[in-house]
Amino acid sequence: MHIRPVPFDHPDAVKLNDQVQAEYAERYGDEGDVTPLDASMFKPPLGLYLLAYDERDRPVATGGWRSQDENDEGYTDGDAELKRMYVVPQARGFGLARRILAALEDDARAAGRTRMVLETGAKQPEAVALYTSSGYAPCVKFGYYRFHDLSMCFAKPLSAS
Repeated sequence: MHIRPVPFDHPDAVKLNDQVQAEYAERYGDEGDVTPLDASMFKPPLGLYLLAYDERDRPVATGGWRSQDENDEGYTDGDAELKRMYVVPQARGFGLARRILAALEDDARAAGRTRMVLETGAKQPEAVALYTSSGYAPCVKFGYYRFHDLSMCFAKPLSAS
């Protein structure tokens, strides 16, 4: 597996984003995650978007972070927000999400961000297990879905390694 940075609007990123949106829609019975996102939010040094490719150069996993600072959606100065963490079903169980997560944390830390935050949902137990086993703890809700009952927010300090 090879992990490399790509723009959020790269065709492979769009393809996997469509797949994760379909999975969200199936799990939650809605249209997927409607949090407003655009490619500029993931441009270094204010963010990063990664894709993992398999040995046949097929995109199989994705994830990104974007800078957030204190605002009316509950973010705190220095936050880096995880977005679109996803592994295609046939590539699950090989540690790809954990590798992407570690790379995103390292990059956000190097960019001066002090806390990684994420929002997931109660119908995504695999995601909750990944984050809690990676040192994330529940935190005060923030972001687009902060008032939704199924929303779950987590945070992890990005102290210098």
